[in-house]
Amino acid sequence: MSSLPKRAKLDEANSGGAPNEAVSEALELIDACQNDIDALNEKASEEILKVEQKYNKLRKPCYEKRSELVKRIPNFWVTAFINHPQVSAILDEEEEECLHALSKLEVEEFEDIKSGYRIHFHFDENPYFENKVLTKEFHLGTGSDENSDCPSSTSTAIQWKEGKNLLKQLLSKPFTNKKKRNSEYKTFFDWFTDNSDPVNDEIAELIKDDLWLNPLQYYLVPDVEVEPEDDDEDNEDNEEEVFDDEDGEGEEDDDDDDK
Repeated sequence: MSSLPKRAKLDEANSGGAPNEAVSEALELIDACQNDIDALNEKASEEILKVEQKYNKLRKPCYEKRSELVKRIPNFWVTAFINHPQVSAILDEEEEECLHALSKLEVEEFEDIKSGYRIHFHFDENPYFENKVLTKEFHLGTGSDENSDCPSSTSTAIQWKEGKNLLKQLLSKPFTNKKKRNSEYKTFFDWFTDNSDPVNDEIAELIKDDLWLNPLQYYLVPDVEVEPEDDDEDNEDNEEEVFDDEDGEGEEDDDDDDK
């Protein structure tokens, strides 16, 4: 039962300073109605969770079939990553090269959906690291363990091959990438290994709720044709030259008239 906070002050002029019994009774009844609404909302949340769990199981075979079909298409996932406006913003050029070995992406939600999920990155043999699967796991703070109310995340330790640690290389690399980035310089593997702020992990949410749900829309994103700016600049220069010529001709005509 919810408890009533401080009641609104009654108009003492109309009530003579005495409590208004009709208003007090109405407030108590409203509070009871609100308790019923809260109970129904909680029950609805439980029912929605059950439905979502049911359809997660029904979707799983479709996702597995899609993953098998994706294997027929070279560089499917790295292309989808590069074409995604937010995810591509954290991809360094050498990381893009590494992600050519990404053969499968998989999002696995926990049985209790509200408690968290995992993102699995499956890799073919590549020159950068030994791992076949890299996993980033999110616990959203609904468990019963100590400190379980605090969201947390973990990620697989990357077994870099000698001289191929992209994190070390990128730290020593000057920031010359022309891609637009956030004010905080972060790359894909920076994101993967960083578990300091799981609550505000926008990249994980984009992968789980956007890229994973429909990667085809990013793989097939059409090339945007941009008109070259040089043509516009040339036209402007030409227009200025025409105006200059006209002004010059006008001055010569005036000189002839004076003669």
